[in-house]
Amino acid sequence: MNERSVRFGTLAANRNQRLKIQAVRGMQDLLPGQKQIFRTIEDTLREILASYGYEELGLPVIESTHLFSRLVGEATDIVEKEMYSFDDRSGESLTLRPEGTAGCVRMAQEHGLLFNQTQRFFYAGPMFRYERPQKGRYRQFEQIGVECFGMEGASIDAELLLMTHRMWQALGVEGEMSLELNSLGSGESRAAYREALVSYLSGMRDDLDEDSQRRLQTNPLRILDSKVPGTRALLADAPMLSDYLDEASREHFDELRRTLDRAQLPYRVNPYIVRGLDYYNRTVFEWVTGSLGAQGTVCGGGRYDGLVEQIGGRPTPGVGFAIGLDRLAMMLEPGFESSASADVYIASMGDPARHHALLLAENMRDRLTGARIVVHCAGGKLKSQLKKADVSGAKVALIIGEDEVTSGAVTVKRLDTGEQESVTETDLFARLSTILSKE
Repeated sequence: MNERSVRFGTLAANRNQRLKIQAVRGMQDLLPGQKQIFRTIEDTLREILASYGYEELGLPVIESTHLFSRLVGEATDIVEKEMYSFDDRSGESLTLRPEGTAGCVRMAQEHGLLFNQTQRFFYAGPMFRYERPQKGRYRQFEQIGVECFGMEGASIDAELLLMTHRMWQALGVEGEMSLELNSLGSGESRAAYREALVSYLSGMRDDLDEDSQRRLQTNPLRILDSKVPGTRALLADAPMLSDYLDEASREHFDELRRTLDRAQLPYRVNPYIVRGLDYYNRTVFEWVTGSLGAQGTVCGGGRYDGLVEQIGGRPTPGVGFAIGLDRLAMMLEPGFESSASADVYIASMGDPARHHALLLAENMRDRLTGARIVVHCAGGKLKSQLKKADVSGAKVALIIGEDEVTSGAVTVKRLDTGEQESVTETDLFARLSTILSKE
């Protein structure tokens, strides 16, 4: 290798070292302020779910690819083009979960939680879909999912909708959300409608958008959900799913609507809601908002009474929904006030004082339950440390120097008023308790 090649290789190596490594496209970094919003949402929803008797499950992030192709549907967009699938070292095809219901049904059936039982479960965590990234739509996104088993009447459908409404109230977004309902009927009535819809659209196939042309042969009901204006116009005179409902499904839907009317929960019947998964039957619903642009669906779900049987279990009615936390976070972000990272900030001058501060902080954490205590461990002048204390949002700063270590006293500075006093360590905890308890 000549000198020029060596020099070129060195330059290339140096350039590669300087290249920035960034997040994978479609994956969202949550900075501390954003994570606070997600935590607030999760804590609020968990509290409400517990009040309705729901228990939390922990689902694997990875499942067998066959689980999703079998339960979600081979012809769905999720299975056809959105799943992150790979072969492990033994050659088994695995998939990062694109949704939670299939995994929840698999878990409940595998562990004997379904037969002759009624269950209310929920789970939380990331889902993964290879979609075109945009605001409110990510390739890794956060969800809370809710699943109920063993209840076939419309009462549980209504309870889910009343519960989600309570969630929006608790989060302060009730006025931005509206409920849309539809019924897909039984498998037989859905098949009859599918035949009528295909017959209607086949004569105008060339006028459909490209995705709808493909779906005409694989999943024609998904055409109803098209956002393409030309296709939407063609659907204006299409057969209506409601005309093909079986009597039992019609009665189920009517009962649900009567319950919602009695509860004075507003809704709109939207005949174009079909959801993007094959397992739904009867009730389907979406909570939508106009404040997020194109990504307006915040929560969606419905019944899946045949899903347990598809996985080898006995016939078991099921119903559930998933909430997109990313979209809820976008709704809350404009008016959200991040909480302070500290209640007490301890500044110190010199190594002996810094070591003393660490031990004092440990003692404080034992005695001031729940207090957030931050020790400045980085050194620097007192003025810069107190600036850090202000930024932390702490109510009070403790200042420890050589004199304080010797005397056994601590300087207590109120960061809101600037007042400061010297307090013995014996009296410190009572004094801090008084300060922190005041609004």
